[in-house]
Amino acid sequence: MLAAQRKDHLLDLLARDGRVVAKTVADEVGVSEDAIRRDLRELAEEGKLQRVYGGALPIPAADRPVRERHDLATESKERVARRAAASIRPGSTIVLDAGTTTLALARLLPAGTGITVITPSPAVALATAEHSDARVLMIGGELTRHSMVAGGGLAMEAIQHLAADVFFLGVTGVDPAHGLTTGELDDAVTKRAIAARCAETVVLASEEKIGAASRYPVLPLEAITAVLTDPLDENPLITQIAALISGNRAG
Repeated sequence: MLAAQRKDHLLDLLARDGRVVAKTVADEVGVSEDAIRRDLRELAEEGKLQRVYGGALPIPAADRPVRERHDLATESKERVARRAAASIRPGSTIVLDAGTTTLALARLLPAGTGITVITPSPAVALATAEHSDARVLMIGGELTRHSMVAGGGLAMEAIQHLAADVFFLGVTGVDPAHGLTTGELDDAVTKRAIAARCAETVVLASEEKIGAASRYPVLPLEAITAVLTDPLDENPLITQIAALISGNRAG
């Protein structure tokens, strides 16, 4: 089988099964595993898939720039945001991550509860100020074009002086095998730093994020408090994800 044919075969497998295991494909087509890994690397460079250890996964829809994500799974994001809003305790200090689901949450924050909102996202800060009476604190730093979120050295310095009750974390992938992932390295570092300063970390996971995996790991599922999913989402992976988090609590 020629290299071009192998690549077409790999993309067909990815579309059919949702993942590619390099060793399995190498055995099936009778070539070395190195050849399959090379094919996967070239396809990843072309932006056609996401390489992971041992194979490949589809590129998550949530990895698109933030301006392209506003119309993605909007109803699912609203349902997740409502669940999150209902969980916020009066008088608490929360961190809202950047992202379209946290933006939906900012528009649903309860009034008259004396909460404080910390965020690295200008859009989330403005939405919070417009739709609630919460106190708003912004994490400053260099604004990334992809996610429109503050990051870099200035943001990291500010984060070290913060403390909060709950971090509502936004990621682009939530998968039992790969944990929580995102498409930007600096963003992953900032998210971990914020989580370390919060008593609880709660992930907001609309339907397109379940089972997806991006390039950069943020946290393992065992390190968080909960994943809030769409109550109408029947993806069987949700049960596996919940079991991993519950197992950590039991331990």
